[in-house]
Amino acid sequence: METIKVIIQLMGGLGLFIYGMKLMGDGLENAAGDGLKSILEKVTSNRLMGVAIGAIVTMVIQSSSATTVMVVGFVNAGLMSLAQAAGIIMGANIGTTITAQLVAFKLDQIAPLFVFVGAALVMFARAKKRREIGNIILGFGILFTGMGIMSGAMKPLASSPAFTNILIAIGDNWFIGIIAGAAITAILQSSSATTGILIALATTGTIDIGLALPVVFGCNIGTCITAMIASIGTNKTAHKAALLHLIFNIVGTIIFLPFLGVLARFVQYTSPDDVSRQIANAHTVFNIANTALLLPFTTYIIKFINRVIPCEENEEKVGPKYIDDRVLETPVIAAGQVIKETIRMANKAKQNVELAMKAFVDNDEELIQKVYENEKIINVLEESITTYLIKLAKCDLSDREKGIVASTFHVIIDIERIGDHAENIADLSIEKINKKLKYSKDAIDELYEIYNTTLEALEIAVESYENRNINQARNIVEIEDKIDTYQKKYREKHIQRLYDGKCNAFAGAIFLDLVSSFERIGDHSTNIAESVIENYVN
Repeated sequence: METIKVIIQLMGGLGLFIYGMKLMGDGLENAAGDGLKSILEKVTSNRLMGVAIGAIVTMVIQSSSATTVMVVGFVNAGLMSLAQAAGIIMGANIGTTITAQLVAFKLDQIAPLFVFVGAALVMFARAKKRREIGNIILGFGILFTGMGIMSGAMKPLASSPAFTNILIAIGDNWFIGIIAGAAITAILQSSSATTGILIALATTGTIDIGLALPVVFGCNIGTCITAMIASIGTNKTAHKAALLHLIFNIVGTIIFLPFLGVLARFVQYTSPDDVSRQIANAHTVFNIANTALLLPFTTYIIKFINRVIPCEENEEKVGPKYIDDRVLETPVIAAGQVIKETIRMANKAKQNVELAMKAFVDNDEELIQKVYENEKIINVLEESITTYLIKLAKCDLSDREKGIVASTFHVIIDIERIGDHAENIADLSIEKINKKLKYSKDAIDELYEIYNTTLEALEIAVESYENRNINQARNIVEIEDKIDTYQKKYREKHIQRLYDGKCNAFAGAIFLDLVSSFERIGDHSTNIAESVIENYVN
């Protein structure tokens, strides 16, 4: 009966610990907002910068597994090279040690105070930012409350002969300790949770640093399982990123095994009377030293991985380039990625308008085929982005991000309609070629005038959406008025040409359809620009 009670309390404490960590991470992530996006967008080939970014992002989202899964998603989307991913993955290992350092402060006695303050802010604060701060404080309090429950649950274990025998068996065999740490972390999907259990055990006096160290090493290996699972169904480069994480942690463990005693003595010297702090320090020292040792050899590790997983020749990504379900782990980043994918779709539609006009004027059938191929891509992107937006809308986003996600649904529809009108122009080009229709210089000049103005409107819409430029978006009103004026003017002039017998009825109908298509493209461009004004106005 006593054993069941211990297990129930341990499970409850662990649940609170993990939930508190998640709540605190989500609060920090939402409070950081655009700052977190800008940090990740500054990733360069500079490995030290990558390590720093990986550490910072992991400190914010409180999970090296989430950071690594996100990196796998970025690599799969082609946004990040393997060399850039390597630095971030190494930095994530350092960032995750911050949780252990926090836990080692043993604040469980005052944790209820954090819970009270955090809950009060969440319940009564009106501003979104203050509620996020409340979530951070509440998560912090729940985390330490969970630690306190785990520590209390484990106290009876100190006097249990069976548990003592298990600890002796692990203490005499570092291999068992590593396997135990890896297995527990793989199951819990969090090295911080495993480290938290170790620190809870340490508070009861049942374990020392010598016994804890192999388990800490095993934690680092076990946390790779999440990324390995996340890489299922990805391209080969993403598989390489997950494998790099695994190799980095296994090699680091192998290097450090002969120096277990040295590391133990060092952390005992830094915190002689506190095993909890020794465990936290050992976790930090191991990951920093491991990164310092292996970072210079990243190129060679990548070369080895390239041999293990060779790239397919001419491997090309089909469908979405920027969005990946793995990035949904961090909604604020996912929101930025979906905008990038939307911009890609918009540029593809704009390219189709240009190709369709050139095909019409030059009677170029190859360009017409290119328009049809691009239209298929636009349709695939529309479906993919819409599906992704539905998933993203269910995530925890700030009010501003929710507004942007909601408006993106409409922007996607407008872009798809622009693609449809470009395809319609391509269809008209085929009719012109098949019927061997000819147009006067005046008619072609008029088409170019309304086309150039429409293209200007489309460029303003796409650029203002990409740069969140409200002033640029407002310029579209004047351009839209010009398009409407041209449409009315050129319809009347062309009807007059029909009356004068300068153009036949079939050619006239195609001309009027073209003018209408450009006018509608202008309307949809205006809708996109208006969404920028609505969402980014202060």
